[in-house]
Amino acid sequence: MNDFIAYCGLDCEKCDARIATLNNDDRLRANVAAEWSELNGVEITPEMINCVGCRVNGVKTPYCDSLCPIRKCALSKGVETCGSCDKMEKCEKVAMVISNNPQAMKNLLDES
Repeated sequence: MNDFIAYCGLDCEKCDARIATLNNDDRLRANVAAEWSELNGVEITPEMINCVGCRVNGVKTPYCDSLCPIRKCALSKGVETCGSCDKMEKCEKVAMVISNNPQAMKNLLDES
C-alpha cells in the first residue's frame, strides 16, 4: 500500500502543499494558499500550507488535519483508504473527489 495515496484516492506525492512543505518553498505556499482560498471561498494563508500527507505522521493543513469529512470517516472506521470500505461505491463523501478525478478512483481500486 502506498502511504501517500490519501483516504480519498488523491496522490499526496503530487499535492503542491506537500511539495511546498518538503522543499520549504514559500512562493509555492503562497500560490497554493491563493488558489485554495479562491476555490473554497475562505481565507487560507501561506502559513497554513504545511502537509506531509494525509495518512502519514507529521504536519497537515488545517483542513486535512481536522476538517476533511473523508479523512474523519476513514479514521473512525479504521480503514486504510476508502477503497477498503464496503460502502465506498455509494458514499457521498468520497464521491466529491472520485466523481471529478478518475485517477483517484483508480488509486482506490488499485490500493484495495
